[in-house]
Amino acid sequence: MRVFIDFEASSLGKKSFPIEVAWVFEDGTSKSMLIQPIAEWRDWSPEAEALHGISRDVLEREGVPAATVAHQMMSDLIGHDLFASAPSWDGKWLSTLLRGGGLPRHALRLSRTDEMFLRTARDILGDTVSDDSIADLIAGVIATTEPVSAMHRALPDAGLELQRFHLVREEATKRAALASA
Repeated sequence: MRVFIDFEASSLGKKSFPIEVAWVFEDGTSKSMLIQPIAEWRDWSPEAEALHGISRDVLEREGVPAATVAHQMMSDLIGHDLFASAPSWDGKWLSTLLRGGGLPRHALRLSRTDEMFLRTARDILGDTVSDDSIADLIAGVIATTEPVSAMHRALPDAGLELQRFHLVREEATKRAALASA
């Protein structure tokens, strides 16, 4: 099953670490957890905190230990197709979390959500539609679903990718029906 994953992080720096993770399965089942930083995770950006609204104090009090989060992710996500809108960043934080939990850093792998959107639309529309038309379809879905708020949280962001997946599939199905009529 497809799973959409998103992380929030301490910063966008080299030594940043994950502070929140959420995943949403294709069927809508979801999970979200704040991540309690481990001792060596020290990097912190006030600018990042302003975007996600999660303080380090909240993480210390309410976060789940990083090892527990890493093992929960392995339990829930192994064997599924994992997607992220920014897999280079989310993959970095996933790797940091897995290593922090004593697991191999590549135990779970992320693929690009937009590439999956392209494959999904192509599977529905077949070879009769150009790559540019499919790219326009996807760009249109993304443009019409841009969040109004600048606040970033992992669960709404992962849920947005699921919503976009459904919309890409619906729009491609409509276009395929029009083309065959």
